Amino acid sequence: MLPLLVGFLVFISSLISIRIGIAVVIIEIFFGVILGNAGLKPEEWMLYLANFGGIILTFLAGTEIDMRLLKDKFKGSFLIGFFSFLSPFIIGFLAAYFIAKWTFWASLVTGTAISCTSLAVIYAVLVETGMNKTELGKLLMSATFITNLFTALALSLLFTKFNLYTLVFLAVSILIIFLVDRFSLYILRNPSLFNKVIEPEIKFLLFILLAFVYFAKLGGSQAVLPVFILGMLMSKHFTDQRKTKIIRNRLKTVSYAVFIPIFGIVAGMRVSIFYIYSAFPLFVLFFLVKVLSKFAGVYFFARKYIPQGHMYISLLMSTGLTFGLIAALFGFNEGLINQSQYSLLIGVMTLSSIIPVFFAQKWFMPVKKEDVLR
Repeated sequence: MLPLLVGFLVFISSLISIRIGIAVVIIEIFFGVILGNAGLKPEEWMLYLANFGGIILTFLAGTEIDMRLLKDKFKGSFLIGFFSFLSPFIIGFLAAYFIAKWTFWASLVTGTAISCTSLAVIYAVLVETGMNKTELGKLLMSATFITNLFTALALSLLFTKFNLYTLVFLAVSILIIFLVDRFSLYILRNPSLFNKVIEPEIKFLLFILLAFVYFAKLGGSQAVLPVFILGMLMSKHFTDQRKTKIIRNRLKTVSYAVFIPIFGIVAGMRVSIFYIYSAFPLFVLFFLVKVLSKFAGVYFFARKYIPQGHMYISLLMSTGLTFGLIAALFGFNEGLINQSQYSLLIGVMTLSSIIPVFFAQKWFMPVKKEDVLR
């Protein structure tokens, strides 16, 4: 019964997303919350697909980075992105540890979760408004990459249980990244493979991601950081030629049709409305910490490097979803946070991906969509 119900809700989520213009993963989380609070539990196959969906989403996020612009505007992108990570990470940790009286590790998970900026939400907004082709939009994507790179690094350090196989995982990760970045084009641009119904290029990419997952588990670590770096390095391959762009779009199609919806549904099924209601002051506290600390960390540097779009960028970078979900889900699976803490964090992530975007698009859209940078 549950697979049929999940399939129906995934389909309905896509229709609602198209209709009202909200990121589909938010709607899937909402339906997951309904299922979970109705007493349903995710099955084993759902848990595995959800974890793998998080890995695919991380890889796809990395492929959206414009490496040329990141290099050209590195100082501005780095300062905006780094302080977008650092400010909420520190303030979130302090709020969880000293105000909420959570454990040290739960506080670290909290700081990591709220430090992220949602690349998926920002990318969707920029595409919808046509600003993904402007330098402002591309710089925003680059700054978001810097933020999420530090978040991914924090995730990897937080969830790594160091042992002998951890070194094996690091060595294999470096080797895989080097080999895939160097030689993957022989597969991705091979004329004899392209446009085949069996999609060997997509299967190749999924195999590589599964390899990261396997060796990460072997090394007591998480595959988030190396997968993100691989996506970043391969972004140039996916933007240089029409053929590789098509392959990335096909991978997105497969991922958003199967893996990522399950990721959203499972994330929502572990949220307890009762826990949020019973700790509503903490929910409000962490939402304010998330949005205001992000805004404060970004505003000064955005005003300096993007004077005509600083409010817009400051608000959009206050969003958080993708890596926040991954951090909270990993923290819950590892026993570092309980269901109450998990529910609060997921609720904060979801709300932060809606309200700042609404204000940014309603009142702070840049007057011009062409180049507004100095």
